[in-house]
Amino acid sequence: MNELHEQLAQRTAQVRRRMEEACRAAGRAPESVQLCAASKTQTADTVRAAWDAGIDVFGENRVQELVEKRAAGAYGSTPLHFIGHLQTNKVRQVVGAADLIESVDSEHLLLAVQKEAARQGIVQPVLLQVNIGAEASKGGVAPEGLTALLNQADGMENILVKGLMCIPPKETDPAAQRRWFAAMRALFDEAAARSWTRTRMEILSMGMSGDFEAAIQEGATLVRVGTAIFGPRAYPLPAES
Repeated sequence: MNELHEQLAQRTAQVRRRMEEACRAAGRAPESVQLCAASKTQTADTVRAAWDAGIDVFGENRVQELVEKRAAGAYGSTPLHFIGHLQTNKVRQVVGAADLIESVDSEHLLLAVQKEAARQGIVQPVLLQVNIGAEASKGGVAPEGLTALLNQADGMENILVKGLMCIPPKETDPAAQRRWFAAMRALFDEAAARSWTRTRMEILSMGMSGDFEAAIQEGATLVRVGTAIFGPRAYPLPAES
């Protein structure tokens, strides 16, 4: 095992231990939460090494990286999620390439995904992103608009909604952080209690390197972890064309 593989294996194992401890504290089974490695800025070789470390899912924030790494076979047989802001002019590159699009946040984007999925003759799984903290700098449907967006998505033949995703405000107080995750869990449970035609409330994607334990304790089924696995990213990033 070379140095990169060993480093990633150690970091991933540490993240897994933290996840398991959070699950135990919440009375949950460790296998009830998946680990999504957020691989923004990482090379295809690094992603392949992380795959060997035992990642459940890879998550890409940028369309160009997703396309290039996928073409290089970086993800192997590991599921691939798109977790960043998706512009409608990039939808064609992501639909069918990502096993799950986590960041669908508007009727406009839903329609674009539906149109492209219909063109390809597939059903595209998605999560609806909720702007739980009403932050102007973040995407997501407002909590009060979620039911309407779910109703619209449920009527689209080439879309399968599998749950919800959020990026909550950063809080220094753990209790304050948990309240955002608790609010998301309440929205998720409310949606799951309804009867749907094409919607399956199975995935609650929330929590990142600095707060995933709190997210797990409030019901996350998937956490998106980048820095704790790959180390600090190099910034600024070049703009996508």
